[in-house]
Amino acid sequence: MTEGQEKILTLADSITVGELAENLNLSVTKLVGELFKNGIVATINQRIDFETAEIIIEELGLDVKLVRREVAAPVVRRHVLSDDATPRPPIVAVMGHVDHGKTSLLDAVLDKKVVEGEAGGITQHISAYQTIRNQRPITLLDTPGHEAFAALRQHGAVLTDVVIIVVAADDGVMPQTVEAIRFARNANAKMVVAINKIDKETANPGMVMGQLAEHGVIADQQGWGGDVPMVEVSAKTGQGIENLLDTVLLVADMEELRADIDTPAEGLVIEAHMETGRGAVAGLLVEQGQLKKGQFLVAGIVHGKVRTLLDYKGDELREAGPSTPITVTGFKEVPQFGDRFEIAKNEREARQIVERNRQERERVAASTNVTGADLLKMMTQKHDSEEFNVIVKADVQGSLTSVIDSLKLIDTGGDVTLRVISSGVGSITENDIRLGVGDKQTVVYGFNVNLPPAVKRLAQRDRVEVRIYNVIYELLDDAKNSMSELLAPEVVETEIGELGIKGVFRTVKENVICGGEVLSGKAVAGVLVRIKRGKETIGEAEVEHVQRQQVEAKEVFEGEMCGLSLKTNKKVALEVGDKLEFFTRELVKRSI
Repeated sequence: MTEGQEKILTLADSITVGELAENLNLSVTKLVGELFKNGIVATINQRIDFETAEIIIEELGLDVKLVRREVAAPVVRRHVLSDDATPRPPIVAVMGHVDHGKTSLLDAVLDKKVVEGEAGGITQHISAYQTIRNQRPITLLDTPGHEAFAALRQHGAVLTDVVIIVVAADDGVMPQTVEAIRFARNANAKMVVAINKIDKETANPGMVMGQLAEHGVIADQQGWGGDVPMVEVSAKTGQGIENLLDTVLLVADMEELRADIDTPAEGLVIEAHMETGRGAVAGLLVEQGQLKKGQFLVAGIVHGKVRTLLDYKGDELREAGPSTPITVTGFKEVPQFGDRFEIAKNEREARQIVERNRQERERVAASTNVTGADLLKMMTQKHDSEEFNVIVKADVQGSLTSVIDSLKLIDTGGDVTLRVISSGVGSITENDIRLGVGDKQTVVYGFNVNLPPAVKRLAQRDRVEVRIYNVIYELLDDAKNSMSELLAPEVVETEIGELGIKGVFRTVKENVICGGEVLSGKAVAGVLVRIKRGKETIGEAEVEHVQRQQVEAKEVFEGEMCGLSLKTNKKVALEVGDKLEFFTRELVKRSI
């Protein structure tokens, strides 16, 4: 390359720090140092994306132009329905605001108390059931209602044909109702509104319909002119339940839902956890084909052989067809919530599919390891922000995903950085405690998990904070409070009044005796003053005494004359015509 000629460097979506240093003929130390200056602690093998490389090259002032190498997009495997596809049961998600009775509605539909095991009566993760109406099965997904479970609910809506939005007749539309409407629209799912608690004296279905209309959800009842069926129900008395199910089937029939049966099974992981004596237990929703006992199964980067195949009641099945929620055992490890599953012919093919999925996952992870957006954010952020490190353990994969996603959404304005240094499914272990040792700002959070006595003793010995919760928003509130403790207090100044100096009578060391007229607000003893000469602040002082007509006064108001005794940190030569601005200054504890 001749002098003055710009070097062209072709990169893919990402590159390791070591490879970039080699391509730029730089020492790795220099490149790592430049990244560190911009807030990124990187190792030689850390991958950075194309935009980050561009920013760093510009920061270093190198005459190098980056060109992005085109990479073929990964092939998204989608099942195409054959001409032999047959009708399948509708998949119905039940959504709504906390306490509006959606889980109680499922109780009434299924004639069982699914809510009894829920902490605080709030659904903690997706549960799948089936009911029969007019000899036709309907698959029901009970999705979490708290905003912290947005990630779970979004997955729930994506695999949904119909969304039943439950709204309390006496409470009306709430924030999570609006959120459920948005998810249903994004998933292109049909909506049916269940106006619940119609048995209450304060029930007002007309109000509910009016509020929903404001959000574009207009009833198909006479006089409204919309296309969304709205059914009045009572989970308590059972009123309208059969009508609701008939409406769901009618809406589903209009969609002509079909699936292939004579094809390798595929679908989605909707729950997963480790269970003593059973190993990895996964809740699956079959979308196509027939899943059978003994088949080899792959979900993301986990494979196994179907050892047991159970329906939602725990009864054993020989096979499960489209739209069927099932529980299987036999995975080597716990699969991830939201992963798609597919069938392999044998274990060898299963391993090959796992390896293919792993490579694809690494490619995606590599391109998002340290992004240009992250770097720009770090360059503009304060580098002296506090860190709050957490270790998260949860009972099932779906809950773990939601807890971590929700923790990362806590906004502190960049003053406190939350880092998840470890996470996993299952009880808190001694290894989790060891990871938390040595940093007073590391907290081990357990969600619906146990703290074995031996681990508790180790935590107490090593002074590691372990906090167990069964309700997600209580865990999030704890994290917010802990992060608030790390926030530096805010300096708040409150303006009180202004005075114009009419005379300076005595100046002795750090004390000044002066007098003047209160121009606005009031003059008060025991507060601070800024001394202004024109537009310039020449000093600050503390007001020791205020006198009106040579008598001590607590405060003197606008338009009145008074004398002042000021204490300054340094000798300030006050002059007639200067102004004093009275104010208080206090440290206020901040919260998130």
